[in-house]
Amino acid sequence: MTHRWKAYVLPLVVDRNTGVILDGHHRHQVALRIGLKCLPCVLVDYLGDESIELDVWPNCGRDSVSKEEVVQAGLSAELFQPKTSRHRLSDHLPPISVSLDRLLQPAVES
Repeated sequence: MTHRWKAYVLPLVVDRNTGVILDGHHRHQVALRIGLKCLPCVLVDYLGDESIELDVWPNCGRDSVSKEEVVQAGLSAELFQPKTSRHRLSDHLPPISVSLDRLLQPAVES
């Protein structure tokens, strides 16, 4: 998300089965702070998609982390420290540009 371009340029990555945010926690928090009502997301089958690679960031204090641990942390709201899990899933992230004005509106009108 960028105020300079007045657009959201990188979607959240969300597990379609659990709703857990896998990538984009900071973007999600900023969106809440500025009052956005909806956010672009890419839904993935996190546990079933072997092309989504998981690693840990250097110096995060862990040697490894499993996809199951990531999902469990997201469901329990006891998140890992920032920059613990590192997902490689560039094939899943389309280039986007959604205006912040649009995201101030609900995703679907009632």
